[in-house]
Amino acid sequence: MNQSELSPQAFLTQCHSNGAELGLKELLYYKPKANLLSLRPKHKVKSAQAGQYLAPHKGRGMEFAEVRQYQYGDDIRAIDWRVTARTGEVHTKLYQEEKERPVFVFTDFSNSMLFGSQLLLKSVQAAHLSALVAWSACQRGDRLGGIVFSEYGHHELKPTARDKGVLALCHQLVDIHKQSVVNRDSNAASTFEDNLKRLGHLAKPGSLVYLISDFNNLDDASFKQLERLARHCELIGCHITDPFELQLPAHQEALTVSAGEHSWTLPLMDKRFREQFAEQAQHAFSARLERLKRAGMTMQGFSAATALESQISRY
Repeated sequence: MNQSELSPQAFLTQCHSNGAELGLKELLYYKPKANLLSLRPKHKVKSAQAGQYLAPHKGRGMEFAEVRQYQYGDDIRAIDWRVTARTGEVHTKLYQEEKERPVFVFTDFSNSMLFGSQLLLKSVQAAHLSALVAWSACQRGDRLGGIVFSEYGHHELKPTARDKGVLALCHQLVDIHKQSVVNRDSNAASTFEDNLKRLGHLAKPGSLVYLISDFNNLDDASFKQLERLARHCELIGCHITDPFELQLPAHQEALTVSAGEHSWTLPLMDKRFREQFAEQAQHAFSARLERLKRAGMTMQGFSAATALESQISRY
């Protein structure tokens, strides 16, 4: 059955989730679904280690690149005798060396991610997407690293091959998510910018980096960190949203919502209020998205209200 045809409860049962808490079993659920996501690089890869992607420099290696006139220092074993005979000038074959491209997952469990009005908390959807990226990287033979963080702590994972790297990430997703829920009313000890700096030290040039967040907690310093990263790495921004953040539902009574020590009363019966909210929310959403793109990120959007599998086919 197509995921879009499943009821919310049927989907939660199938993927072993309750939508609010995070368990290892629901992250293992995505292992056989690794082929849903393509991690092929959009650009040639810059890396110091051998692997399965093509590097930009040319020399003797695994993949044919082109034929050009022989230059001093070229390997005579690579001379193309057919082209040489046809042109009357010595030509040599050039190859592109295959290089490794590590994949990094940067998962945000800040307080704003601990929200969901329908199927899943945004943080749970972020964990599901992180797991899918991780299993896809493993299937392709890429080493996997990452940073999982909340406002109260973080964990760094150095690039590791095969299932070992994925399982290490999955365990940290579960642990950090639990800590973020328990400590959500505590004073913040870690910022988005702090963790971007850590990512900058961890991700080497040529890496593919998935940043999975609602991007609600970025300041000017954070955008500068993103711009620095984008100069050397391919950045994919996965924007996690909830429908409630963009459009309030109609209701006969006012609704009180709270976050930490703060609370707000929303007059959901007031149509004009709902329209103004939607207009302001869409403006803020579009402005944030545009700035993230200008920082050098390729942006993709995911809703916490819909099963991940029914959304991933768009990418």
